[in-house]
Amino acid sequence: MANTPQSKKRARQNESRLAVNKARRSRIRTHLRKVEEALASGDKDAAQAALRAAQPELMRGVTKGVFHKNTASRKISRLAARVKALG
Repeated sequence: MANTPQSKKRARQNESRLAVNKARRSRIRTHLRKVEEALASGDKDAAQAALRAAQPELMRGVTKGVFHKNTASRKISRLAARVKALG
């Protein structure tokens, strides 16, 4: 358990950051799931629209420190390739 005032404050900050990051991660995963569902249904237009919505969300996660830049780039690249192959 935190004893010093500084460690108590850090514990409080960690809890709030956890909640914010969890919400961001959930939002990003929702967008990715929508792309996956559009791919599974075979609807290229819906998949492209979902991918266009997911890309800025992923990159926003990078700037907020939720994901590493290469991780987001890899996910976008792989999804884009699958959407392109759908045609």
